[in-house]
Amino acid sequence: MTYPGVFITFEGPEGSGKTTHLRALAAFLRAQGYPVLTTHEPGGTPIGQRIRQILLDPSLGVLTPRAEVLLFLADRAQHVAQRIVPALEAGQVVLCDRYADSTLAYQGYGHRQWPLDTLRDLIHFATQGLWPDRTFLLDVPPEVGLTRQGEAPDRIEQRTLDFHRRVREGYRALAQAEPARWVLLDATQPWDAVQEQLRAHTLALLRTRFPQPPASARRG
Repeated sequence: MTYPGVFITFEGPEGSGKTTHLRALAAFLRAQGYPVLTTHEPGGTPIGQRIRQILLDPSLGVLTPRAEVLLFLADRAQHVAQRIVPALEAGQVVLCDRYADSTLAYQGYGHRQWPLDTLRDLIHFATQGLWPDRTFLLDVPPEVGLTRQGEAPDRIEQRTLDFHRRVREGYRALAQAEPARWVLLDATQPWDAVQEQLRAHTLALLRTRFPQPPASARRG
C-alpha cells in the first residue's frame, strides 16, 4: 500500500551513530518545513518499551534466539500499527532508528539459525508488508563501533566480536542486494560529512514526493 508520507529507516552495527544522525536530520528537515516523526525500535510504543526492557536487559538471564526474534516482531507489529502507519497516512516523514532489516542482520546473519526467507515471511506478517522508501546504512567496523558504546553494554552489545562481524557482513549483503532502497554511508568519516550526505540524499527523495514542503507544515 502507498501512503502520502515517506518512510526512512536508519540501520547499522553498534556504535554507527544512527541515533545522533537521525535526530540531527529530523531537526534539519523540520527547519525546511517538513512534518517529521522520529521513532525507534525496539520500544517505539508504550507496549514496545516493556518489550525493549526484556530484550536488552542482561540481568533477566538467557533469552533464546527464537524468543528474541518473536519479541522483536511483537514490538514491530505494535509499532507499525500504532505509530508508523498513522504518521504515513497523515503525510509525515517518518525517521525510524532500526526496523525490519535489523532482524535480518542480527537474528538472521548474526545468529545464523534460520533461513532469511523464513524471517522475511515473519516480518511481512508483523508489518503488514510495510517496507521503507529509503534505508540508510551507517557502516562501521565492529572493532570501531563497539568502542563507542557506554560502560554498561546491553544484552546485544555483549555478544562476541564474531557475532557483530556477521551482523555487519549481513547489512552489507542486504544493501548490495537492494541498491534502489539502500544508501550505504561510511560512518568512520567525520560526523559533519556523514550528516551532509544524509541531508542531500533525503532532500532528493523528498523532492520526488513533495515538490515543496506541504503548505500546512510551512505555516506551522
